[in-house]
Amino acid sequence: MKFLGIAVAVNMVFAGTAFASDMCSVPTAEWQPRPALEAKLKAEGWAVRSIQIEDGCYEAYAVDAKGKKVEAYFNPKSFEVVKVKSED
Repeated sequence: MKFLGIAVAVNMVFAGTAFASDMCSVPTAEWQPRPALEAKLKAEGWAVRSIQIEDGCYEAYAVDAKGKKVEAYFNPKSFEVVKVKSED
């Protein structure tokens, strides 16, 4: 039974990555600059630790306006939130 639980967990991780990359299939010529995303997040009260590129999305590690540590994925063209993981 443990194997089934592990298999499901692994599948969910890969499914989440596939979902993020599907949402961020934007040609790099159409991307907004990384500092623009950082400025947007800071204006919304986030404390940004870093912004990286992951699976075609911007991936931000930050503390959101509510004080929670988050790992958030953004569409690089629109800065639309694609996925958020937070520590409770």
